[in-house]
Amino acid sequence: MEQRLKPCVKRHGLLFTTMLSALLGVGVGVLVREYGSLSRLDRYYFSFPGEILMQMLKMVVLPLVFSSIITGVAALQSEASGRIGLRAVLYYLSTTIMATILGVVLVVTIKPGEPSHSTNVDLAGTSGKVSTVDAMLDLIRNMFPDNLVQACFQQVNMTVKLYHLIISCLVSMKDYKLVASYSDSINVLGIIVFSILFGLSIAKTGKQGRLLLELFKALNEATMKIVQIMMFYMPVGILFLIASKIIEVEDWNIFRKLGLYMLTVLVGLVIHSMVVLPLLYVLVVRRNPYKFAWGMAHALLTALMISSSSATLPVTLHCAEHNNRIDKRITRFMLPIGATINMDGAALYEAVAAVFIAQINNYALDFGQITTICITATAASTGAAGVPNAGMVSMIIVLSAVGLPINDVTLLLIVDWVLDRCRTAVNILGDAFGAGIVEKLSQKELEMTAGIKFFFTEEPLKNHVSNSIWIDMVYALVLTNPVRIVMSLNFFISIFLIVISLYIYQLCVL
Repeated sequence: MEQRLKPCVKRHGLLFTTMLSALLGVGVGVLVREYGSLSRLDRYYFSFPGEILMQMLKMVVLPLVFSSIITGVAALQSEASGRIGLRAVLYYLSTTIMATILGVVLVVTIKPGEPSHSTNVDLAGTSGKVSTVDAMLDLIRNMFPDNLVQACFQQVNMTVKLYHLIISCLVSMKDYKLVASYSDSINVLGIIVFSILFGLSIAKTGKQGRLLLELFKALNEATMKIVQIMMFYMPVGILFLIASKIIEVEDWNIFRKLGLYMLTVLVGLVIHSMVVLPLLYVLVVRRNPYKFAWGMAHALLTALMISSSSATLPVTLHCAEHNNRIDKRITRFMLPIGATINMDGAALYEAVAAVFIAQINNYALDFGQITTICITATAASTGAAGVPNAGMVSMIIVLSAVGLPINDVTLLLIVDWVLDRCRTAVNILGDAFGAGIVEKLSQKELEMTAGIKFFFTEEPLKNHVSNSIWIDMVYALVLTNPVRIVMSLNFFISIFLIVISLYIYQLCVL
């Protein structure tokens, strides 16, 4: 028993401690707020451990974006040869963009973080209104920075300046002029564009670029090691971050907003998984998408339980190949890649979270900033997919791209562990639908490569997958490791919390 408990505690210890620290942070914050009297300086000192955590996370954003996107694009380019790979990449990119746009539309429409009184704050700090055309030009201008070093710590914004032109003693007129100014935040969009182009260039150089690719792979691995070390400090930082935020909260209405925010994310995930993805499948494959989704039920349940696309991969492969009869040459190529880079649910969640944070801070986002959120959420959900606790790091990337305050990310941690399981299931379903769509479009290529042998072995599937969904779920979650019973209970706790949040929101509205 001890031999089975130790690996499970080691594997899921961070999850348990993070959840515990979040609960302790709420408790400490409420107690200090109600029974303590902290001055402004005392509050600053109290929030210092949490500030250190945010500084540590911001420290790894730049090397993480550079290394992960460059290595991901270069490796994908070399592995995804031919038309099948191109179709897979186009599917992944298009569905992720759709999910991001859907999330932005929902959060702008529902407005879960809208304040009770509207006093818009201009995020860019401009003295005049910037048109949509100017905002789009800012977006393109930041995509191609003239100084890559400067892009690591500044991004350009065009501001409107008012000039008084004195023509004569009696005549004067006003004139507006666009002036370039720089804000102190990482130009994430420019870094992402450069990293994508650099990764494609490395892939095109062939053997000559392998040495450089290995260098960035080593940088990526080293950055992940640094992030893993930081994770040991994360429970302490989260405790003080959440506690300090609760102490500073003047309007307890924020918790009602969090419930509405959770509802917005869940509605977006349901629409994307039950409407958007099935519609794409029907248009291409001309078959019943819900029967296809039912064939993936085993994998979806597993994803809800363990909240990991990579850990669910063996079950996903089994369901796609045996239940939905997808060609193994497609599943063994697409699903492992999709488990790493196809994160529809994460992209939707990050887009909603970024706009929600802007709303609770009463910041007015223009069209260019919303477009930047869509682009960076799409790229960040892909680029940081392999990082432990990638949600917080990815959110910092998205928020930094538009200059939003990153400290408010800690408020979302209270409900993030619930939403993480739901978006993981959406990621799994998106991978499966993609395999079915690409198989339909690649019939000619499959006929030409009928004799190709498979790289992946089927032994893991034979050993761990039975004919019954429920028997295998009991085996995977209980018999192989008793501690996973606790993990499976988290799913039912999540459903309970969702119901409670909806009930609280209904009471607040009434």
